[in-house]
Amino acid sequence: MPRNARVDIGNEIYHVINRAVGRTQIFNKPKDYQLFEELLFDAQETVNMRMLAYVIMPNHWHLLLYPKQDGDMSTFMHRLTNKHTRQVHVQTKTIGHGPLYQGRYKSFVVDSDAYYLSLIKYIERNPVRAKLTDKCEDWQWGSAWRRSQGEKPTQKLLDELPQDLPEHYQSWINTSEQESELEQIRQCINKGAPYGRETWVEMMIKEHHLESTQRAGGRPRKTN
Repeated sequence: MPRNARVDIGNEIYHVINRAVGRTQIFNKPKDYQLFEELLFDAQETVNMRMLAYVIMPNHWHLLLYPKQDGDMSTFMHRLTNKHTRQVHVQTKTIGHGPLYQGRYKSFVVDSDAYYLSLIKYIERNPVRAKLTDKCEDWQWGSAWRRSQGEKPTQKLLDELPQDLPEHYQSWINTSEQESELEQIRQCINKGAPYGRETWVEMMIKEHHLESTQRAGGRPRKTN
C-alpha cells in the first residue's frame, strides 16, 4: 500500500508521534526519559527547531513542532530517532536485535489558533488520559510540567508560542476534551490528515498534492 505524501514545509505547525515496535515499553526509568529529553535538546540545537509542546509516555511520544525551513522536520526527526535507537540498543545491549520503533513517525500539519491549542491540550493531557497522573503538570516528562516550573533553565526546551495559552492555563489543561475533538485528532493521526478549518484543509490537500482521503471531520472547541 503506497505511503501518504508527507508535508515538510517551513513555518507550519506539525503534530508528530511515534511508538515502540509492538507497543513495548521503552521508557522504564527516569534515566530513560532523561536520555530522550537530552536528545531532543541535541536535535533542536542542531536543526534550530521550535518545539511548542511534547510528552514522553512509556511506549510512545508526541511532539508539536514548528520548523523554520522546508525539510527541517525530516532532518530533526531523522537525527532524533536514529540517535535514540542507537543509544537505547547500546544501553540495553540489544545491538542488532531490530528496530526500536514500529516504523516511520506519523505527522500531520496543524492550522493555527484554536486548532493548535487543541493539539497542545491533547498532547499534554496524555498522562492523565492514561491514568499515570491526576494532573497534567505532575507528569515530569512533558511540556505541562516544564511550563509549571516557571524557571527559564527548565523551560529551555520550549519555544515561544505563536499564540498565548488561555489565561487560566492549568485549569484549562486539566479540563477534559470533548469526545468529538479527541476523535478528530485521532483520525488525523491515523490518516496523516491536516487538522484545521475545512477551507484550510482543502487548500493544504490541493497545494501539497495530498490524497483526497487525507481529511478528518469535526471541528475543535473554541478556546477563550
